[in-house]
Amino acid sequence: MNWKKTLIIIFNIIIGAYLLLAVTAFNKPVEKETVCRDVRISIDKGIIDGFLTTDEVRRMLIEGGQNPIGRTMADVNLRTMEELLEKHELIDNAECYRTQGGNVNIRITERVPVVRVMARSGDDYYVDKDGKAMQNTGYACNLMVATGSIDRAYARRVLAPLGSIVIADDFWRNQIEQINVLPDSTIEMVPRVGEHILYLGKPVGVTKKLERLRKFYQYGLSQAGWNKYKRISVEFDNQIVCKKR
Repeated sequence: MNWKKTLIIIFNIIIGAYLLLAVTAFNKPVEKETVCRDVRISIDKGIIDGFLTTDEVRRMLIEGGQNPIGRTMADVNLRTMEELLEKHELIDNAECYRTQGGNVNIRITERVPVVRVMARSGDDYYVDKDGKAMQNTGYACNLMVATGSIDRAYARRVLAPLGSIVIADDFWRNQIEQINVLPDSTIEMVPRVGEHILYLGKPVGVTKKLERLRKFYQYGLSQAGWNKYKRISVEFDNQIVCKKR
C-alpha cells in the first residue's frame, strides 16, 4: 500500500510540474515577446453625446505614463490603466483587456450629464443622472440649462430625475431648452418651438404632467397655433390652464 501511495504522489507531482511548465515556458515567452501595436477605445455615451473623445482618452494614458503602445504585453498593467482612467471625473467605469493580436482594448462608460445648472448664485456645473455634480470643464455638450434659485441639494433631488426624464424622451429632449426654478421652488420650462412658457408647478408627478402637455401639443396647439398662448400651466391634476397672448 505504501508504494502505491508513493506512485500516486509522484504522478501528481509530475502532472503539477508539467502544468507549471506549460504556463511559464509556453505562455510567458509569447507574452514577453509580443509588443502592443495599438489601443482600441470604445466609449459608451448612452442616450446623448457626452464630453469624452477617444483622443482625450489616449491623452490621459500618455500623460499618466500608461500608454501601452510599444511595450511588451507582459509590461502592460491593465489594472493600473483602469485605475488611472477611473480617477477622471468624466469616466464612470473603465475595462481594459489584451487581445491575441497584440492590441489593448479599452471600454469606457462615460458619466453623461442630464442638465447644466447656471444658478442665480453664480454656480455653473453639470449634474449627471445620479445627481452628482460635474464641474464645467469647458467641454461642449448640447443640454438643457437650468437657471434660477438652485442649490446643490435641489439639483441632486429634483433636477437630476427631471433631466433624466426629459433626455430619455425624444420629443422633450428636442423641445425643452431651459428650466427655470422660481423662488418658491416651482418650475417653469422654456420650449424651443412656440413663444410660451410651460409651468409645471411643484416638481411632483412630472411624468404625468409632461404626458398631459404632450397631448395638448398634439391635439390643442396643433389646431390653435403654437403662438396663441403665452403661458400654459399643468400645475394641477386633470387640467391645463392657458393664458392667451
